[in-house]
Amino acid sequence: MFNQHDSPITSCLREEIFKCCACTRCTIQYAIGEKLTEKEVKPPIHVKMKIGDIEFEIECQEEQLQATVDKILSAVTEKLKETRLMTERTAPPPRAATCKGLIQKLWQDGWFGTSRGLGEVHSEMARRGFHYDRTAVAHALIDLVKDNILTRQGKPRRYQYAQKRPP
Repeated sequence: MFNQHDSPITSCLREEIFKCCACTRCTIQYAIGEKLTEKEVKPPIHVKMKIGDIEFEIECQEEQLQATVDKILSAVTEKLKETRLMTERTAPPPRAATCKGLIQKLWQDGWFGTSRGLGEVHSEMARRGFHYDRTAVAHALIDLVKDNILTRQGKPRRYQYAQKRPP
């Protein structure tokens, strides 16, 4: 009788099947002369990436991760260059951080061209979005008087502040 295991066609087919199924994606490992066994499957890696306003989620095997990330990064940077989404944000102009600095800014703007009281200075600072305590404003005004930037006229608790010299 004819033995199919010895047939040249069977051995040729067996070799072709082994060549096709020995890929890294295949979960079944074939080996000549051995039983079929399942390959140990590692759980996929899940990665979230954010580049600018674009977010990606990648799920792949560990050995595929580096190549996948490289492909995505190169594609995204090319696309961003084409659409000119990579605009540099200009920093907002620096805001005066101290109470004294804010009052100096008022002086530079010529706001102290006419005499102003503590209440007016405090209100103007609040109108511009800076809410300092009245005592802090009063101390800053005294410092500017000592620095010969402003002059003080009037009676205690009712002083009027004006520019001593132009900005």
